[in-house]
Amino acid sequence: MGENYWFDEVYMLAIGRNHLDWGSADQPPVAPALAAAMDAIASGSHQMLALPAALATGAAVVVAGLIARELGCDGRAQLFTATAQATAVWTALAGHWLTPYSLEPLGWLLLMWLLVRWIRLRDDRLLLAAGAVAGVAAMTQLRALLLCAVLVAAVAVVGPREMLRRPMLWVGAVLAAAIAAPTLVWQQLHGWPQLQMAPVVAGEAEALYGGRLGIAWQMLLYAGVLGIVLGGYGLWRLFRGLREYRFIAVTFVALYILFVATAGRPYYLVGLYAPLAAAGALGLQRRREAGRQRRWVARLGVASSAALAVGVLVLSVVIIRSDIGEQGVRRTADTYRALPAAQRDRVVIVGESYIIAAYVDGYSDRYRLPEAYSLSRSYGYFPPPPEHLDTALYIGGDPAPLAPYFDASRRIADINDDMRVYLLTGRHAPWTTIWERERTLTVS
Repeated sequence: MGENYWFDEVYMLAIGRNHLDWGSADQPPVAPALAAAMDAIASGSHQMLALPAALATGAAVVVAGLIARELGCDGRAQLFTATAQATAVWTALAGHWLTPYSLEPLGWLLLMWLLVRWIRLRDDRLLLAAGAVAGVAAMTQLRALLLCAVLVAAVAVVGPREMLRRPMLWVGAVLAAAIAAPTLVWQQLHGWPQLQMAPVVAGEAEALYGGRLGIAWQMLLYAGVLGIVLGGYGLWRLFRGLREYRFIAVTFVALYILFVATAGRPYYLVGLYAPLAAAGALGLQRRREAGRQRRWVARLGVASSAALAVGVLVLSVVIIRSDIGEQGVRRTADTYRALPAAQRDRVVIVGESYIIAAYVDGYSDRYRLPEAYSLSRSYGYFPPPPEHLDTALYIGGDPAPLAPYFDASRRIADINDDMRVYLLTGRHAPWTTIWERERTLTVS
């Protein structure tokens, strides 16, 4: 039957195939562009689609070790830091899905590595490179711009303030803005839907994560056993000493409070786990050098963290294999082909949510289906269906958003207990009008 997709990665694939642009309603273009490239190389290969995410996840582990090296960690402490990154719960869960949130940690870690390295070397070319990295990171997720703003504020408060007096830092900021400009312009032209996503995300927090309290503890849990231990110890050490690197701790705490207060996603801080873990590993190294560290404690932490990561990785594979996305597309295809040929030539497939539409687009080649549409999320900002298509095959629980614009709505098939197929006929309003009135960033 082929391989199942996680709904966010098939979303990237659908955008990359049919709607690649400088931006979309809920994310910049890097992940969809990579999905399109992998699809062009080997269409339908889930392994190829996952390759950029796997490489970015592996690179993040390497950069975590490099951050530890810049802080003064020896080989063992560098390995501890890299292991913490590799065994983080979020790494195991999402590191093999091609999504913006699997690519984002690498950009944040590269930025932190360049800043930490600058503190040691005072080489201003590193600040210019940091600007380039920030720009690319913003093209992956616009949260990178928030990270940069908080970093600058943290450095202004706790130092090293010399960094802010370096002209190359501000040249790097201009470079970052230039790289991110295309997606920022896209957002401006479309009314900044990315900013409108904030209340949508907050509205989903209770159902998905148990509200702010759930977000608060999951944001820490995603670091894994070793990451929690090293990161907590590192946070304490950064505030107690390591003065030139204290801005890292201030940035983490400020963003943690902000993301919990605004009910953001629990994975928003994954890109800052490693710098804290590196500071913690440095503290353990100094305890070891002073003969105050017991080896069995470190070994237990590594073993338990690795075991948890393996368990989460297996769970993520099970989640994919149990996904009903392809089953729904197969049933949709059967219903579509059962329509009379004359009617099939005038029908458009509309998913109640962007997830349904993305699955249809993701498996469209396999099941010979036309491009899908939806009023939800980024799909609502894509062009509406052509006007000559006057009949809709609606996939979802309730056709209420579209029904007022058609003369008749008839349930013609069931996909599962929550998802049905409706045939809507007699459209009496332009698709452009329907899209302008009914599109939404929420998931139906």
